[in-house]
Order: sequence, then C-alpha cells, then structure tokens
Amino acid sequence: MRKALTSILILAGVAATHAGAASPGTSNDPVQRRAVEAVIWGMPAVNTELMVQAMLRSTSAKENEIVYWSEPVNWKNQTLTPNPDSIYFMSFVNTKVSGPLVIDIPPAEGGSLAANIVTTWQMPLEDAGPDGADKGKGGKYLILPPDYRDTPPEGYVVLRSDTYGGFALMRSNLASHSEADVAKAVAYGKRVKIYPLSQASAPTPTRFTDAYDVPFDSTIRYDASFFKTLNDVVQKEPWIQRDRVMIDQLKTLGIEKGKPYQPDANMQKALDAAARQANKELSARYDLGFYRMVPEYRWFPAAMPEVIRAVSTGYGNVDEYPVDARGVTYTLGFTGIKRIGTAQFYLMVNKDKDGKALDGKQTYRLRVPANPPVKQYWSVTAYDRNTHALIRNVPRASVASTTTGVQKENDGVVEVYFGPKAPKGKEANWVSTDPKGSFELLFRLYGPEKPFFDKEWKLPDVERVSAR
Repeated sequence: MRKALTSILILAGVAATHAGAASPGTSNDPVQRRAVEAVIWGMPAVNTELMVQAMLRSTSAKENEIVYWSEPVNWKNQTLTPNPDSIYFMSFVNTKVSGPLVIDIPPAEGGSLAANIVTTWQMPLEDAGPDGADKGKGGKYLILPPDYRDTPPEGYVVLRSDTYGGFALMRSNLASHSEADVAKAVAYGKRVKIYPLSQASAPTPTRFTDAYDVPFDSTIRYDASFFKTLNDVVQKEPWIQRDRVMIDQLKTLGIEKGKPYQPDANMQKALDAAARQANKELSARYDLGFYRMVPEYRWFPAAMPEVIRAVSTGYGNVDEYPVDARGVTYTLGFTGIKRIGTAQFYLMVNKDKDGKALDGKQTYRLRVPANPPVKQYWSVTAYDRNTHALIRNVPRASVASTTTGVQKENDGVVEVYFGPKAPKGKEANWVSTDPKGSFELLFRLYGPEKPFFDKEWKLPDVERVSAR
C-alpha cells in the first residue's frame, strides 16, 4: 500500500510539473524572462563585441591595432550614434594576447584628441587628451589585464582592467571640414602608438587601417543572434564579482563558460521572442526620455543620472547597480566617459515641441541660440530612431558650428532644418532625413563651458514647420 501511494504521489507530481510548465516562447515562460533580463544586463558587452566583429569582418584591422576613418564618417558607419564632425580612431584591445598594453597619446601640439579608454563592459578606465589624465601633455596609458600581479613600471598612467578586452575611442578634433583641416586631424591621430609593454624599448610601428566608406555595421540585433554574441563574451572574459549572479541565469539559456553553445530549435524560438521583448522594454523606457536638465525643454542627457554616478565611481556604491538604466544607455551609443562634462557633453531628443515623435517625412527647425558656451564646437546629428545609427543613404547627417557655409541670423542664432528636402536657401543648414522612418537628434557640445551647466544658455525644442 505504501509503495502504491508513493507511486501515485510521484506520478501526480510529474503530471503537475508538466501541466504547469510553459512551452518556450510563451509569456509566462521563465526561460524567456531570464533571456530578456540577459539582454538588458549584457547590452554594453554585446555592443562592444559587435564592433570587434564588424572590424574583423569588414576590414583587415586586428585587435591591438588602430582602425580609423580618414574623413568624417558617412552613413556606412553603422555604429551607434557616431559623430560625423570628428575624425575617428579606434583600437580594440586584447590583453590576453598581448599582455599589458601601452596606448601612447601624443601631446596636444598641432592637434588634440578627445579619447576614452574602456573595458569590454564599457566601464571607463580613463580619459586621455587635454581633458584627460595627461591634460594635453601626452602620456603613456598602460592597460593591465585582470590576472596581472606584478608591480607596474613607473612613468605610465596605470589602468587596471577587470576584462581582457575593451577599446580606446579617440576623436581627433576638427577645426573645420576643409580638406586641409581634415588632413591635419588625420595626421595628428596617426601619431598615436599602441604596443605591448614587452616591446616598450623598441615598439613595432602601429598599424593603421582606413575604414572610411566601408560598410561597418555593429547595430544591435534583437533576435537569437544576440545570445550567440553574449556567449562569445562569456567565453572570452572572466566573471566580474558583481555579475556572478548571472552564471546560473545564463546556464538556463545554454550559455556556460567552457562549454559549446548549441541551442536547439525550441530554445532559438524562445530567444528570438525574448530579444524582441527586450527591445520593446528598452525602447519604451528610452521613449519616455531621461531626466531633463532644463525642465521646460525636451532635451535630455544621453545617459541616465544613475548610470553616470555608477561609471564615474567604478560601481563604487555597493547599494546601487543600475543594470536597467545601463541597458537603455548602451542601446543608444558606445564608450564610457570618466570625466563627464569636460571634453564633451551630449543632449538627445526624440520628440518635437508638441511631444510628437520626429517624423522623417516632415520638416523641423531647431534654433540654436547665439553664443553657444563651447570651447571647440557644437553639432547636431540625426539618427535612425530604430537602429540609433546614421540614417542610411542620406547625403548629410549633421550640421555643426564648423560646417562650411553654415548661416547665422542677424541675432547670432543658427537655424538648423531637418527633413527630406532642404528648404530653399538653407542647404548649408540642412540635415536630411528618411521620409519612410522616424528619427532622433543628438546635440554635442565639445568643450562645454560654465554657462551651459548653469543653464544660462538653453537649447530650445525642435519645432515642426512647413517646408518652403
């Protein structure tokens, strides 16, 4: 009788388990929910890895070298919110291959850089250039891998990384878009050197690969391929202590360090659905906008305050880990800035004055007030609202104070227009949009000054106008 009762209880338990289990991809499937959370958590690292893969796939450049754009980027650069008013130099580092790695930044003589050095998780290690640790005097930045236990040599800005990978984003500043100033910015950027510490006495010349006008696509894929990329990161990098809680979470999805990633058809289906759901959740949070510096206008800083606090202290507050806000931030752009508000500051907007989404088939105007408080330049760029990359196939993505021929009104105001066609006589002040899609704007201030932060100078809303 006891055996019979035990068998009945076991069978009842099995039946209850199967009755309560959801098939992969349904809304109450715990696997899918874990996958959604994995997308949000893993966003900055996947963002980095997609750029590494784009470099390896689209160019002949390798890690620990430099890929650069010999002219301001056009729409073929499909990274997230790149700057079309600067000259880009990037190095994707791999200290597992090289050991400790040196990035040698030249003095700011005949040019200057706004540079940021980050980990795979886009945690800022240091800024470089006039507003970085070297203060424009030039410096040798030494990236140490996570397993480095020796005492580093003197004479370096020592950066202790908790990942083997990461990148240096180095923007060579432009005085204007003239051919001479572009060539000057390129030549200055090519003075950067990258080499293993083991070669410090006689470095091998740094290899530069030009990626201008080359399709370079690292946009986020909200499908099952996201998890393949996330697995690539897990296999490459050590677990950071604060993230060890994700070990079992990812194991549920078939991602486990040291083991092959082989999701079956049902898991692929669940992961596709989870990636789409994560996209909806992240997009909805972005659509609300972030904290507004000036409440009466819709512009907001490109990162949420809690993310800024966390990265500026290296996640020093043990009671704060803004994974959700970080996930939203890295759907929009890349890099981490240690000294936010020094070399550059970014404002974003995705709605017009009336609170309506920016529509590519309409025409809008932004009146940039006179005397912008910047040491270098300001610019405003339009991006695809869905991909957060430059709008494909457009002839012109931005207008800047350094744009050739940009017109000022008599009162010093610069009117910038956005739309599928340039208003008559305003071609130099026009940014093209795709009439089939929505867009967003990013306003950059390079070398922002005190009146901006004191809110003495305010950027007004974008207004819809009739095309002329």
